[in-house]
Amino acid sequence: MTSNVALVPAAASAEALVHFSRKLGFETDCWDVHDALSRAVNDFVLLDVRSPTLYAQGHVPGAINLPHGKITARKMTEWPDGTLFVTYCAGPHCNGADKGALRLAQLGLPVKLMIGGVTGWLDEGFVLATGEAVGDLAPRQAAE
Repeated sequence: MTSNVALVPAAASAEALVHFSRKLGFETDCWDVHDALSRAVNDFVLLDVRSPTLYAQGHVPGAINLPHGKITARKMTEWPDGTLFVTYCAGPHCNGADKGALRLAQLGLPVKLMIGGVTGWLDEGFVLATGEAVGDLAPRQAAE
Protein backbone atom coordinates (compact mmCIF):
# COMPACT_ATOMS: atom_id res chain seq x y z
CA MET A 1 0.00 0.00 0.00
CA THR A 2 1.27 3.50 -0.91
CA SER A 3 0.80 6.53 1.34
CA ASN A 4 -0.60 9.79 0.05
CA VAL A 5 2.89 11.22 0.64
CA ALA A 6 4.50 8.81 -1.82
CA LEU A 7 1.55 8.60 -4.23
CA VAL A 8 3.02 11.41 -6.32
CA PRO A 9 6.73 10.73 -6.81
CA ALA A 10 9.22 13.31 -5.55
CA ALA A 11 10.77 15.58 -8.14
CA ALA A 12 14.20 14.72 -9.47
CA SER A 13 16.97 16.02 -7.21
CA ALA A 14 18.14 18.50 -9.84
CA GLU A 15 14.62 19.96 -10.08
CA ALA A 16 14.29 20.07 -6.29
CA LEU A 17 17.61 21.92 -6.07
CA VAL A 18 16.39 24.62 -8.45
CA HIS A 19 12.98 24.86 -6.78
CA PHE A 20 14.19 25.17 -3.18
CA SER A 21 17.06 27.48 -4.11
CA ARG A 22 14.62 29.81 -5.83
CA LYS A 23 12.10 29.56 -3.00
CA LEU A 24 14.69 30.80 -0.48
CA GLY A 25 15.23 33.81 -2.74
CA PHE A 26 11.60 34.78 -2.20
CA GLU A 27 11.09 33.90 1.46
CA THR A 28 12.60 34.09 4.88
CA ASP A 29 11.15 32.84 8.14
CA CYS A 30 10.37 34.25 11.56
CA TRP A 31 13.35 32.54 13.18
CA ASP A 32 15.86 34.12 10.78
CA VAL A 33 14.24 37.55 11.12
CA HIS A 34 14.25 37.27 14.93
CA ASP A 35 17.89 36.17 14.90
CA ALA A 36 18.92 39.14 12.76
CA LEU A 37 16.93 41.63 14.83
CA SER A 38 18.21 40.27 18.14
CA ARG A 39 21.81 40.54 16.90
CA ALA A 40 21.14 44.06 15.48
CA VAL A 41 22.03 42.94 11.96
CA ASN A 42 20.16 45.62 10.03
CA ASP A 43 20.68 44.51 6.43
CA PHE A 44 16.95 44.63 5.62
CA VAL A 45 13.89 46.72 6.43
CA LEU A 46 10.98 44.82 7.96
CA LEU A 47 7.59 46.09 6.79
CA ASP A 48 4.35 45.28 8.55
CA VAL A 49 1.92 45.82 5.67
CA ARG A 50 -1.25 45.62 7.77
CA SER A 51 -3.43 48.54 8.89
CA PRO A 52 -2.12 50.99 11.50
CA THR A 53 -4.77 49.69 13.93
CA LEU A 54 -3.58 46.08 13.66
CA TYR A 55 0.05 47.23 13.82
CA ALA A 56 -0.64 49.12 17.06
CA GLN A 57 -2.33 46.05 18.56
CA GLY A 58 0.81 43.96 18.03
CA HIS A 59 3.73 43.90 15.62
CA VAL A 60 7.20 42.45 15.29
CA PRO A 61 9.56 44.71 17.27
CA GLY A 62 11.52 46.88 14.86
CA ALA A 63 8.98 46.59 12.05
CA ILE A 64 7.82 49.68 10.20
CA ASN A 65 4.11 49.98 9.48
CA LEU A 66 3.55 50.60 5.77
CA PRO A 67 0.21 49.20 4.59
CA HIS A 68 0.61 47.50 1.22
CA GLY A 69 -1.77 50.00 -0.44
CA LYS A 70 0.55 52.85 0.57
CA ILE A 71 3.70 51.39 -0.97
CA THR A 72 4.49 53.90 -3.72
CA ALA A 73 7.56 54.84 -5.72
CA ARG A 74 7.72 58.20 -3.92
CA LYS A 75 7.49 56.62 -0.46
CA MET A 76 10.17 54.04 -1.22
CA THR A 77 12.73 56.72 -2.19
CA GLU A 78 13.14 57.27 1.56
CA TRP A 79 15.48 54.25 1.59
CA PRO A 80 18.80 53.84 -0.24
CA ASP A 81 18.89 52.01 -3.56
CA GLY A 82 19.36 48.28 -3.09
CA THR A 83 17.64 48.13 0.31
CA LEU A 84 16.19 44.68 0.94
CA PHE A 85 12.61 44.78 2.20
CA VAL A 86 10.90 41.96 4.09
CA THR A 87 7.10 42.04 4.24
CA TYR A 88 4.74 40.33 6.64
CA CYS A 89 1.07 40.41 7.57
CA ALA A 90 -1.22 38.47 9.91
CA GLY A 91 -0.18 35.00 8.84
CA PRO A 92 -0.69 32.20 6.34
CA HIS A 93 -4.40 33.02 6.04
CA CYS A 94 -3.60 36.57 4.85
CA ASN A 95 -2.16 37.64 1.50
CA GLY A 96 -1.24 41.19 2.51
CA ALA A 97 2.45 40.31 2.64
CA ASP A 98 2.21 38.97 -0.91
CA LYS A 99 0.47 42.16 -2.05
CA GLY A 100 3.19 44.26 -0.42
CA ALA A 101 5.95 42.13 -1.93
CA LEU A 102 4.30 42.39 -5.34
CA ARG A 103 4.17 46.19 -5.10
CA LEU A 104 7.84 46.34 -4.10
CA ALA A 105 8.83 44.00 -6.93
CA GLN A 106 6.84 46.12 -9.41
CA LEU A 107 8.95 49.07 -8.25
CA GLY A 108 12.12 47.07 -8.94
CA LEU A 109 13.04 46.71 -5.27
CA PRO A 110 14.59 43.65 -3.60
CA VAL A 111 11.98 41.91 -1.47
CA LYS A 112 11.35 38.76 0.53
CA LEU A 113 8.27 37.63 2.40
CA MET A 114 8.46 36.55 6.04
CA ILE A 115 6.47 33.32 5.98
CA GLY A 116 4.11 32.80 8.88
CA GLY A 117 3.61 36.50 9.61
CA VAL A 118 2.36 37.42 13.07
CA THR A 119 0.95 33.91 13.55
CA GLY A 120 4.32 32.33 12.83
CA TRP A 121 6.09 34.86 15.05
CA LEU A 122 3.88 33.93 17.98
CA ASP A 123 4.12 30.20 17.17
CA GLU A 124 7.90 30.49 17.57
CA GLY A 125 7.37 31.94 21.06
CA PHE A 126 8.50 35.45 20.13
CA VAL A 127 6.78 38.50 21.62
CA LEU A 128 5.05 41.34 19.83
CA ALA A 129 5.47 45.03 20.51
CA THR A 130 2.40 47.21 20.86
CA GLY A 131 1.65 50.84 20.14
CA GLU A 132 3.24 53.16 17.65
CA ALA A 133 6.79 53.77 18.84
CA VAL A 134 8.41 56.67 16.97
CA GLY A 135 11.38 54.50 16.00
CA ASP A 136 9.05 52.01 14.36
CA LEU A 137 7.60 54.58 12.00
CA ALA A 138 10.76 56.22 10.71
CA PRO A 139 12.60 54.83 7.67
CA ARG A 140 15.65 52.87 8.69
CA GLN A 141 18.87 52.72 6.74
CA ALA A 142 19.83 49.22 5.71
CA ALA A 143 23.34 48.18 6.64
CA GLU A 144 25.75 48.55 3.76
